[in-house]
Amino acid sequence: MTTGLPACWMTTWRLLLLLWPVTTATQDCPRPCTCQALETMGLKVNCEGQGLTALPVLPAHTRQLLLANNSLRSVPPGAFDHMPQLWNLDVTHNPWHCDCSLTYLRLWLQDHMPEALLHVYCASPELATRSPLGQLTGYELGSCGWKLPPSWAYSGIWWDVALVAVTVLGLVLLVGLLNTFTEPRN
Repeated sequence: MTTGLPACWMTTWRLLLLLWPVTTATQDCPRPCTCQALETMGLKVNCEGQGLTALPVLPAHTRQLLLANNSLRSVPPGAFDHMPQLWNLDVTHNPWHCDCSLTYLRLWLQDHMPEALLHVYCASPELATRSPLGQLTGYELGSCGWKLPPSWAYSGIWWDVALVAVTVLGLVLLVGLLNTFTEPRN
């Protein structure tokens, strides 16, 4: 009887150690969503039909994310990057505004769930209305990646200053090199 007691305690401790990550992970569940621990380690985060207009802060251990039937119009760049275990994402039945603000979602779905691109429909702008996100061309999404932010390197004055500095440095090095070869020999 005394030999059975330690085995019972070991089983209890193992069970507690297995449940510990699950209980701490579900504490991070965003409101108004519900979270359920999965047998495969990770969370199923269900935010369906909650009237969301923006993504809530999502737990890093999310494996399944249900965002269908909300009022989402865009997804910020990098929104799913902190969730490396995410493998199932449902974003159907949202009024998506299919322009540059949806580029990140399109690329994420293309990399992880390409078949889902045919089930995500655009609500606006007029050029893309009722079209599946996966069938839109770059023209229909707008010129998303081609507008580079202004940089100091492209500003005319700074480019000229850098060019003059490199030219002066080159001349100084050339004069120094010529002086080493033209010193008188004694």
